[in-house]
Amino acid sequence: MKEVITLVKEQFENLGIIFRISRYEDKAEYQSHYLGLMWEYLYPLIQIGIYWLVFGIGLKHGNSTHGVNYLPWMVIGITPWFFMNRSTLDASKSIYQRVGMVSKMKFPVSVLPTIKIVGNLSSFWTMLVFSIVIGFIYGITPSLYWLQWIYYFVAMIAWLVAFGIFNSTISVLVRDYRILLQSVMRMLFYLSGVLFNFETGAFPAPFVRVLQLNPFFYIISGFRQSMLSQGWFWERPTLNIIFWGFVLFFLLVGSHLHYKFRSRFVDLI
Repeated sequence: MKEVITLVKEQFENLGIIFRISRYEDKAEYQSHYLGLMWEYLYPLIQIGIYWLVFGIGLKHGNSTHGVNYLPWMVIGITPWFFMNRSTLDASKSIYQRVGMVSKMKFPVSVLPTIKIVGNLSSFWTMLVFSIVIGFIYGITPSLYWLQWIYYFVAMIAWLVAFGIFNSTISVLVRDYRILLQSVMRMLFYLSGVLFNFETGAFPAPFVRVLQLNPFFYIISGFRQSMLSQGWFWERPTLNIIFWGFVLFFLLVGSHLHYKFRSRFVDLI
């Protein structure tokens, strides 16, 4: 537990560094492109258009999901998924990519995954505004349930930090892990309820209960429940305990491995 406290302390003590480096990396990544940072927002919008055409019009023929048109239902769920997917993959290679920084200067290595997470927030906020606009167009109006977005946002960041510190450390120790993680994330895209509503009678109850244990599923369904005014987060006590159990587990294991091998990262890479 001492390692977890040290990890959290390092994050808060270096917030200035985290935000400055994340802004710099955003600008540096797209500086050679004509549209620059616009690609940060255009790419997810293009992806949404493709998924809507294939799954919303092609397969579902524009049918509604729980009385809500498929487009806003999908956009609400795909917004946190795009953010979590990219942040997870970026965080997993954050230490591996910054071996030069780690070896040449005294730097709080534990903040590298967090820098990647913060760097993706700008596109998340843009997508969230876009999903709200789409919701307005299809008759979804604000309600008190929207306030719990704060809870799910905090839960999402906590999960990404815990999972990120674990993945970034394992990626240094096991070279093939990043490739495995990419494959797992592709599979989770379809099993996290991004495109399909598994919480219906069309799917076996045991199968749905297993899917609900997935932390990504928890966050995505939480954002949907909030925007569509379908319930409060405390009405799912078992899923809440399981989710935070996952966060604590990866935080404990990830922080332990990180501080155990941090002095050897340069040699391992």
